[in-house]
Amino acid sequence: MINNPLNPAAQTRTRLVIMGAAGRDFHNFNLVYRDNPQTEVVAFTATQISGIADRRYPPMLSGALYPNGIPIVDESELDTLCKEQRIDHVVFAYSDVPHAQVMHLASRALATGADFSLLGPNRTMLKAKVPVIAVSAVRTGCGKSQTTRWLAKLLRQWGFRVGVIRHPMPYGDLERQIAQRFADRADLAAADCTIEEREEYEPHLEAGTIVYAGVDYAKVLNLAEQESDLILWDGGNNDFPFIRPDLHIVLVDPLRPGHETTHHPGEVVLRMADIIVVAKVDSAATADIQRVTEAARSINSTATIVRATSPIRLANPEAVRGRSVLVVEDGPTTTHGGMPYGAGYVAATRAHALEIVNPRSFAVPAIAEVYAKYPHLHSILPALGYSAEQLKALQETINHTPADVVVSATPIDLESLIKVNKPIVRAYYEFAEASEPGLAALVEEFLMRAGISCDGYPAQPGA
Repeated sequence: MINNPLNPAAQTRTRLVIMGAAGRDFHNFNLVYRDNPQTEVVAFTATQISGIADRRYPPMLSGALYPNGIPIVDESELDTLCKEQRIDHVVFAYSDVPHAQVMHLASRALATGADFSLLGPNRTMLKAKVPVIAVSAVRTGCGKSQTTRWLAKLLRQWGFRVGVIRHPMPYGDLERQIAQRFADRADLAAADCTIEEREEYEPHLEAGTIVYAGVDYAKVLNLAEQESDLILWDGGNNDFPFIRPDLHIVLVDPLRPGHETTHHPGEVVLRMADIIVVAKVDSAATADIQRVTEAARSINSTATIVRATSPIRLANPEAVRGRSVLVVEDGPTTTHGGMPYGAGYVAATRAHALEIVNPRSFAVPAIAEVYAKYPHLHSILPALGYSAEQLKALQETINHTPADVVVSATPIDLESLIKVNKPIVRAYYEFAEASEPGLAALVEEFLMRAGISCDGYPAQPGA
């Protein structure tokens, strides 16, 4: 139950609602509001991810000022919540949102009489005891994950103990997810990780990199600092880092030219960047590469700009050639990331598939709802599995779709999670440099300049 607004003691505190999607909203609360006696967070609102509303931020996380925890309600209830609970202030705290949508939400809050604000990096970034390299992007699906994997491998080759801290995805039991450490697949199973979590964690674990995530990032950071020489922040959506970076790398996407300044906080991270990576130059038109490069340079004239490719590899092209294909793509990239298709569609086309089967007509209700919400999806099936029910719906939709073979471009081993009635051919995509000097040279220059070393890496040029 939400606190009584007529309680005189409660009225001595500024009454807040934090708008979120189970990520930055919790982080902002933990750092700025949890122990602040001058504010009372009446509720969180939730959107973007199905099934994350109608639960509570638990007392174990909310602290002494919130002995009953804090309710999490659907964002659709914002207007009523503000009016009935006499909310003084609404704080916006999620990402990958068009600028216009942010202001529409602000208008809803302001119309009730409340203030509307966003918290910035200075109030919400933690300071690490070890060096931090952050990877962010202007949109979901630019290629952050493969870039972080590539950087982790490079730094390990140089002798660093690298810990990856991932932007949060706490969609389950929040008390179990306060601070998480993943070193192998058994850890993923023990934590009941969703498909989205597995997509981000599993490739790191296969490469030997430990991943840290959770809800309380002060505790997450403390875990990582204990066994890392250097931390890589693997950004989610297009949010700015929770941990202050010593080097900030930001990706832009020439497959979506013009998006450099259309979304919040993607424009923020672009303006913050030390290095800008123009990704996917092997797939984009030359004119779009140039357009994105010029836009990035005009927005951030001090950052160094490099180019990169995302080469796509199909595990067994002959199994696809001349066959009808169902393409399963990375979920967030093709849903709220806005991409109509991804690497799987490209790989199947290049392998001369006879036909890409549109699964819309064969989708079970839970997946049909996703197509209704994201009408831009183009003949592909997003790999969704935020719950056991959704994972079952994904399995049933694959099995109902009449195709000879599935091309799966989700970074996880889909066959280990669901049982399907047709063979699965995996599509892989990684980061590769496409300019000189490239990202590796710039990272090495940063380490040298900052005097950052480990047992296997010199702190000075020529050492």
